[in-house]
Amino acid sequence: MSRPVAFSKYQGTGNDFVMVVDLDDERPFSPAEVAALCDRRTGVGADGVIRLVRGREAGAELFMDYANADGSVAEMCGNGIRCVGVLAHDRGLVEGSSFDVATRVGVRHLELHPGDDGDDRTVGSVTVEMGRANFTKASIPMRGPAWETFLGQPLEVGPDLTLPASAVSMGNPHLVLFVEEDPARYHVAHIGSALEHHELFPEGANVEFARIEADRIDVRVWERGSGETMACGSGACAVAVAAHEAGLAPARVTIRFPGGDVEVERRDDGEVFLTGPAVHVFDGTIEPARA
Repeated sequence: MSRPVAFSKYQGTGNDFVMVVDLDDERPFSPAEVAALCDRRTGVGADGVIRLVRGREAGAELFMDYANADGSVAEMCGNGIRCVGVLAHDRGLVEGSSFDVATRVGVRHLELHPGDDGDDRTVGSVTVEMGRANFTKASIPMRGPAWETFLGQPLEVGPDLTLPASAVSMGNPHLVLFVEEDPARYHVAHIGSALEHHELFPEGANVEFARIEADRIDVRVWERGSGETMACGSGACAVAVAAHEAGLAPARVTIRFPGGDVEVERRDDGEVFLTGPAVHVFDGTIEPARA
């Protein structure tokens, strides 16, 4: 990096981000710089970097330039865009509690909700209109005939271990594994890493381990380009939609991650809405030599 970088750290249900406001698009980051910023020993430490630029599409006040911890570019991040909403509110980058943010998969609408005290100067949670899920192999993308789907199919994930699985696109690729035991009992790092790079997914995949309970779905997640994280917003949507499509869960469901809970609603028109918290952690500046 050529000069010190001012940043803010935010987290949504434990999914944490280095966030940089660069409205005039003057300071893009290379993959190596992103990886350095996200390093938890020598950098700031995060699951990804979000750079905020002025909106590039009509009606969108901001563009979310998101990269995974390894520096790879990502299409969408449900927890990250909630953090964008809170940061934009905190910094006065937007007016009101309802606005649009552009992403690599299109414009997403955000609604900010006050905390329990009702004070609209603070944000308690954010609802994001995440768009519609898509199940075709072409949209995920997944190898095979473009029009086919992969829903509730048996998938061998290891020696003597086959699980029902569904592939879903929420603008980024997801593979949902339905498990009967506590997801913590599965070797998420080993299985998740192998499936992230499985030949079925030419652009990789995020992998969710989901156990359906009476009133919620317990999930652990392996994120493409970041490894196991405390939560994943688009992954929560993928799990909820896959479970609903299979008749295993209602249209509105709580998704419980190690980092906390989010709510996902799949409406009659197919639109998926994600609601959850986003919290400011700290601000700082990192010197070029440290990044």
